[in-house]
Amino acid sequence: MKNTKISNGETIYLGADHNGFKLKEHLAKHLAKKGHQVIDMGNKKLDLKDDYPDFGKKVAKKVSADKKSLGILLCGSGQGMCIVANKYKNVRAALGWSTGAAKKSRHDDDSNILCLPSWRISDDQAIRIINGWLNTPFSKIARHKRRIKKINVKKN
Repeated sequence: MKNTKISNGETIYLGADHNGFKLKEHLAKHLAKKGHQVIDMGNKKLDLKDDYPDFGKKVAKKVSADKKSLGILLCGSGQGMCIVANKYKNVRAALGWSTGAAKKSRHDDDSNILCLPSWRISDDQAIRIINGWLNTPFSKIARHKRRIKKINVKKN
């Protein structure tokens, strides 16, 4: 099978707490313009008392159930969302603190959820990071496949 990048029209689930809310709104518009089906799993309004696990779980459950979909999660550091998402079967969430890190997570680890640190990146950086992530195919190299198989243990 030929390596391919993520195609336009891909379903992408978005989720963010109050720290990532504004950036999520910006990214949703960008992704929709690129032709992706964007499904906002919340929060739908800015709520300074919300909790990141609530939105991380919603996105991770969707990506876990639909292996063709992707997710993007945002919180202050990105770490909390990554921890939550990686509790779910078939989810490989990665912290995308740079374009290079995001691209490596796709190429080597076939990540299907990108977690972004909204405290540390600008709107423009976030767009470069997600574009790099979406345009990088999984390598399908035998050692990468073997490693992914080893981490696919039973989860929620």
